[in-house]
Amino acid sequence: MSEPYDVEAVRRDFPILERRLGAYPLTYLDSANTSQKPRRVVDAIADHYLAHNANVARAMHVLGAEATAAFEGARVAIADFIGAPRWEEVVFTKNASEALNLAAHTLSAALGPGDEIVVSVMEHHSNIVPWQLACERTGATLRWFDITEEGRLDLEAAARDGLINERTKVVSITWVSNVLGTVNPVAQVAAMAHAVGAVMVVDGSQGVPQLPTSVAALGCDMLAFTGHKICGPTGIGVLWGSYQLLDSLPPFLGGGEMIEVVKMTGSTFAPPPYRFEAGTQPIAQAVGLHEAIRYVSALGMDQIAAHEQDLTAYALAEMQKVQGLRILGPTEAVDRGGAISFTLDGVHPHDVMQLLDSRGVAIRGGHHCARPLHDRLGVQSSCRASVYLYTTHAEIDRLVEALDYTGAFFGGRLATTGGVR
Repeated sequence: MSEPYDVEAVRRDFPILERRLGAYPLTYLDSANTSQKPRRVVDAIADHYLAHNANVARAMHVLGAEATAAFEGARVAIADFIGAPRWEEVVFTKNASEALNLAAHTLSAALGPGDEIVVSVMEHHSNIVPWQLACERTGATLRWFDITEEGRLDLEAAARDGLINERTKVVSITWVSNVLGTVNPVAQVAAMAHAVGAVMVVDGSQGVPQLPTSVAALGCDMLAFTGHKICGPTGIGVLWGSYQLLDSLPPFLGGGEMIEVVKMTGSTFAPPPYRFEAGTQPIAQAVGLHEAIRYVSALGMDQIAAHEQDLTAYALAEMQKVQGLRILGPTEAVDRGGAISFTLDGVHPHDVMQLLDSRGVAIRGGHHCARPLHDRLGVQSSCRASVYLYTTHAEIDRLVEALDYTGAFFGGRLATTGGVR
């Protein structure tokens, strides 16, 4: 059972949050991009390299056995964390992008002209480009959900237009938008996909770090996420797939460890998950991700979600008081994650980002790897502030103060107002 949530105690686990940038404390509001790492995750990786380093599955000595046990132990822990029925359903990749490419490449083996793949206009490029490539290879057609003015999936238009139909073979959408913060009704869309016999793929990159996760509750057939957004290291991602589906798919990459028998005349392949894990795996990264899973589980995913919901509601209310600021996506904290994208009238997002950085506030500016969504919204780019389990209300206040200052600076109001807030 998790302890009561104490954000100040949580922050002490993250040494980087003690940094100051000149006269200002670091205010890190870019966790949708990558989360910070608690000391225990860094220590676990260092301990593996310093005391247990060896390759997995190959070396019949003590270090090899220890490394293999740690690597496979991480797989078991991740399966439990996401409610997977079997540990063999957890495939390690180097990030969520590779996981989604794995899904697109292997699922497209059964596609051809006349088949359709459905995504949404709010997807990260990692959940658009692999499917575009799959369509180019197979002759299938890519279609997509539009969004409402509030920034949610337009389910009514999709039903009216027959977006998901008997030609649909794959539906792949994000659980939580990395731009709009929208939490999508994945289970509802999965039911629509399964009604026509389509496979449901979910990009969980923003959802798994924020929300309690159950693949059964999501109703998906595949779920992709990455380690570095959930307090783990870079260089590791996960593709979960139902065992029956994974066992029906061809390999993604060829090489060592993904084989059963290799002859010059042909090869046979290992069962899942190893069929999809060619070559030396991210072993130390898996150890780090396992420790990150232990860390967030000890805090309690329910409590992390509640903390983020409270922060998001506070940030949305306070940010909308800033003159000239427009929120992209839902403006209330209902079915909404902690990424808040916005524009500031008359100021380029890169200028906003740089001026905030000069005051110690770290946000992101650009199209956030979601160019089609920005085109749909009629903006070239945006700023994004994103909270996580270590964010405080005081940091939201610093953000709002810095935004007020930025608007006044570029609007020429500083000289006449004597400053802001």
